[in-house]
Amino acid sequence: MDHQESRLEILERKGWTRQFVANEPRLSEAVELYNETGYEVHLEPMPTKESPADLPMTGSDCIACFEGAENQYKIVFTRPKKGAAVQDDDLFD
Repeated sequence: MDHQESRLEILERKGWTRQFVANEPRLSEAVELYNETGYEVHLEPMPTKESPADLPMTGSDCIACFEGAENQYKIVFTRPKKGAAVQDDDLFD
């Protein structure tokens, strides 16, 4: 049986690292901070009951805390920008 790559596996293969889930205003603040410190940012939509995704949440696949407001949240992924010097800071490890 062929294994079909999950969305998470595809993103990780392309160098993306899952960071956290956020909504505004923290989402824009995080994107700006990551960009300023030498990272590219990719945002994935939150899965819904009607449209489950293969992007596991922290510790489980549960999205109960976000139910009804999934469209307000994004899953934040980062990777170092090509040719950019990433700041050496424990915050971004």
